[in-house]
Amino acid sequence: MRCAGDVGAQAAPSINLMPTRGLRAYLGLLHPSFLLAGAGFYVAGLSVLDYLGLPLEGGRAVLGGLLVWSVQLTANFTRLHFESLAARAAGRAAAGAPGAQAMLYAAIVAGGLTAILGTGMAVQGHASPATWLLFGLGCLLAIGYSVPPARLETSGYGELAVSLGLAGFIPSFAFALQTGELQRLVWLSTAPLVALTFAMLLALRLPTYGADLQRGHRTLLVRLGWELGMRMHDGAILFAAVLLAAGVAGGLPRPIGWGGLIALPLAAAQIWQMGRIRAGLPPRWRHLTAGAVALVCLMGYFTILGFVAG
Repeated sequence: MRCAGDVGAQAAPSINLMPTRGLRAYLGLLHPSFLLAGAGFYVAGLSVLDYLGLPLEGGRAVLGGLLVWSVQLTANFTRLHFESLAARAAGRAAAGAPGAQAMLYAAIVAGGLTAILGTGMAVQGHASPATWLLFGLGCLLAIGYSVPPARLETSGYGELAVSLGLAGFIPSFAFALQTGELQRLVWLSTAPLVALTFAMLLALRLPTYGADLQRGHRTLLVRLGWELGMRMHDGAILFAAVLLAAGVAGGLPRPIGWGGLIALPLAAAQIWQMGRIRAGLPPRWRHLTAGAVALVCLMGYFTILGFVAG
């Protein structure tokens, strides 16, 4: 963890800085960018209500959003628990890092919150079988991603599981919790986002490819090899463009399609950067990863805007 400066020999500065360090460490473990992504995709599902002229029930929307976050936190802390166990067994545990037991307690608390919120959803009686099915599948994905023996994160299927869970199930769950139904417009709008999220995760994994290979983390890139993984990244972006065009033809608001055209140069830049790396040129990791995240955020924004303004 990065520190603002060296701690002096005096006791007073140490007392002032240590709580801040600890707070920053634990806030980092929450993975706020992961939670923000969940919130963004949740709003994308709710935005379809506005386009269809359906009412939004605020209390139900808040309950669903909290459920999404609690499932995400449960999966995250469970993953950190098993990562900490593996690091300790391999003698790689970092000094001062929260231990496996602390992460287990955090996972139990988050899981308990999920159970309480799920009970609240059941008591309200508004959740349809489709809503419970989506919620159950999302929980199974979260458990499978984090918990052995499946441990999808290090088995080569983690990127696909996260893409489907974040960009696929969350928007559908948000809409189904409000209406009790599934909606093809949700699927048409989220299909390109699933593909772009998959491409983003591959791009984010690429800088740590060597470390993952050394530690035996069988990510998708490790299983396929870096070159084939890069081509899959490019293919996912092109597939997202095809899905978006098909979605607009199938009834998506045209502003979403215009948004895709605006994002096209950024998508082309991502493919170009991957081509540079494959050709052996020095990688610009910061540009690559920032562009991957920006592409997903931009298309998510245009999706929400297209439904609200369409």
